[in-house]
Amino acid sequence: MKDTSKHQGLRNQLANVLKAKGITDENVLNAIKKIPRHLFIDSSFETHAYQDKAFPIAAEQTISQPYTVAFQSQTLEVKPTDKILEIGTGSGYQTAVLLELKADVYSIERQRELFKKTSLFLPKLGYKPKKFIFGDGYKGLIEQAPFDKIIVTAGAPFVPKPLLSQLKVGGKLLIPVGDKTQIMTLFIRKSAKEFEKHELGDFAFVPMLEEKN
Repeated sequence: MKDTSKHQGLRNQLANVLKAKGITDENVLNAIKKIPRHLFIDSSFETHAYQDKAFPIAAEQTISQPYTVAFQSQTLEVKPTDKILEIGTGSGYQTAVLLELKADVYSIERQRELFKKTSLFLPKLGYKPKKFIFGDGYKGLIEQAPFDKIIVTAGAPFVPKPLLSQLKVGGKLLIPVGDKTQIMTLFIRKSAKEFEKHELGDFAFVPMLEEKN
């Protein structure tokens, strides 16, 4: 669990790369500079940790590309104490970014292996979501709804209705929709029945799977 000045230098470089790609939110960039991403992947692959690319982790999942994490975080305009539902805890890297942005995070993971690993690992780094949930992200988390923001970190073939219904009016759902490649899609809840939809370009995610594993 070592984090050195060399790692810090690599993080600063990564933040500059993301800035050049259009990430302007200083809070997001500061989170990228602060979080030791190399601790989220297998130590034998540490040299890849601060490159702007996705990387395999346990249970055939990936740690998202830093640009994707930064883009989703910036797009959601996370504010302190925002109540956020994260679908797909994965390695916990996106979770850590949301926590650095001072959000109250509820995170759902459906892969038991990852759920166990990440729910033990994140608190060791000082990152404590309000709740870690082992469950089906398609169902959301009705007992904690409504949420200010919902972020989905896996490609969904369709937009799950429960997620839209669990948003506050004025709230935002950010979800990659599609099969092979996904279109990053932002829904803003305008009223009880009305949603504004924005398509924000192509991304590639691992698929969002139903049921627990």
